[in-house]
Amino acid sequence: MTRSERPHKRGPRTAQAKSTSQPKGRAGRRPAAPPPPQEFTPPETVTPALPPVASFEDLDMPAALLRTLTEQGVTEPFPIQAATLPNSIAGRDVLGRGRTGSGKTLAFGLALLARTAGRRAEPTAPLALVLVPTRELAQQVTDALTPYASALRLRITTVVGGMSISRQSSSLRRGAEVLIATPGRLHDLIERGDCRLDQVAVTVLDEADQMADMGFLPQVTKLLKQVEPGGQRLLFSATLDRNIDKLVKMFLDDPVVHSVDPSAGAVTTMEHHLLYVQDETDKKAVTLRIAARDGRTILFMDTKRSVDRLVKRLLANGVRASGLHGGRSQPQRNRTLDQFKNGQVTTLVATNVAARGIHVDDLDMVVNVDPPMDHKDYLHRGGRTARAGESGSVFTLVLPEQKRDMGRLMSNAGISPRTAQIKSSDEELAELTGAREPSGVPVVIEVPQPTPPRKATAAGNGTGGGRRRRRPASGGSTGGGTGTGAPAPGRASGPSTGRAPGSGTTSRGSSSGTPTGRGSGASGGSGRGAGGAGRGSGAGRGAGSGAGAGAGRGGRQASGTSRSRSAASSRSSRPRPTDT
Repeated sequence: MTRSERPHKRGPRTAQAKSTSQPKGRAGRRPAAPPPPQEFTPPETVTPALPPVASFEDLDMPAALLRTLTEQGVTEPFPIQAATLPNSIAGRDVLGRGRTGSGKTLAFGLALLARTAGRRAEPTAPLALVLVPTRELAQQVTDALTPYASALRLRITTVVGGMSISRQSSSLRRGAEVLIATPGRLHDLIERGDCRLDQVAVTVLDEADQMADMGFLPQVTKLLKQVEPGGQRLLFSATLDRNIDKLVKMFLDDPVVHSVDPSAGAVTTMEHHLLYVQDETDKKAVTLRIAARDGRTILFMDTKRSVDRLVKRLLANGVRASGLHGGRSQPQRNRTLDQFKNGQVTTLVATNVAARGIHVDDLDMVVNVDPPMDHKDYLHRGGRTARAGESGSVFTLVLPEQKRDMGRLMSNAGISPRTAQIKSSDEELAELTGAREPSGVPVVIEVPQPTPPRKATAAGNGTGGGRRRRRPASGGSTGGGTGTGAPAPGRASGPSTGRAPGSGTTSRGSSSGTPTGRGSGASGGSGRGAGGAGRGSGAGRGAGSGAGAGAGRGGRQASGTSRSRSAASSRSSRPRPTDT
């Protein structure tokens, strides 16, 4: 029996092979949403927690903080602030969970500032640390705490990636009581010797679950081991799951646990809508009409490239849009957010980089053009609206092949959304979202241009009134003579001419210049003098490793000879033979 005639025996597929095979389905179908993470089981508190307070005046805080709260219009504490501040100000470790926009920043920020007030940090040794996962969240925390820190004369330094590490190092060397940082950049500064954490008495982990999801857990663990032993730790997040169980067990000592909202709870002032669209073409048309609505809107997409493409399309159709994603530099991202906040941009197209750490007043709509991958991303995206008790709506555009995954995601999030089958031309779309046809007139968002650096210019000791011009490679004087270059580098000699008024004679002489380039060459100058003595100006070229041209001021001539000094810029590194 030949080999080709042998029956082929197919063995059973191993479990591993089966698990790595690609699922069959429609091309371009999104991966199935991951199962919901197991709910975090809070540790049991041994020491009873202090009761919540009804007002800020009931807290043991410096008078300057209370005065600043009134000036900022913060008169009553939100639930998470009322529950956690009495314990955190007393020095207890706290594990707090509250929905996005519930006031977590001031919940840990006021306690951190109150416990740091009156102390002064040494250079490179902060006294309080706030670790956050993203640059945007770091900036939001900085903006929120700055007025209160200023009232207590505490210095805040923010260190994040994408910005000048040298400037951040300089700021730390000047001293800062409060340090707000992303884990990666803080680790770099410690490695450089520009920061140490041994005097940090209060440490805050904000959005700790996202830091775990982003792979920062090893860095966070390493950083927490460097802070002052026995210091206070505050851990806050909108969602808590088993990803942070390790951090809680390792670093929190008998923490007070406050869970204002369940981990997957929906915000009562937020409406949730699933809009089923027929295909990609109609999805693009629906997105364009929603983006043209009156009011601020955030559109979330999956990738940086899709963000850039949509922004280009919106601008071409008359929608004032701008993009925000991880491919932009930090100054660009800051500028985009400022334009969105001041109304210069009405539609912000973003990836998940904007899902946490962005607060914009009067933002009443978030649209998931591309549905999120899990319920946590959905909750944080939607948390950009309906903040601090305001109302808002979250719309998600769902293609036919995405219906099942979105149904599972909503179930994991504990949300029962309203659903509608819509087309871009339906009146119901306008009623739900305020969608309208864009103007169709292309718009351009002005971007401030950096001031170009000033070009270096040659400066001489003076000028003799002649026009400065470039000289040919062979050199020559403005009077038409030739000269012999001296061997000394940076010195050039050549002929110059001077005219004595009334005598009708012409004197020839040599002038010497000092170009900025290296080498020697010929220079020429012309001037006017009396009795054959004149002051000349000339252009010089240096040979050897460089050639220069400039203008100089000649000295008094003797026997028809003048000397001038010139400054010039190097033009060529090619050596040339001495002119004769």
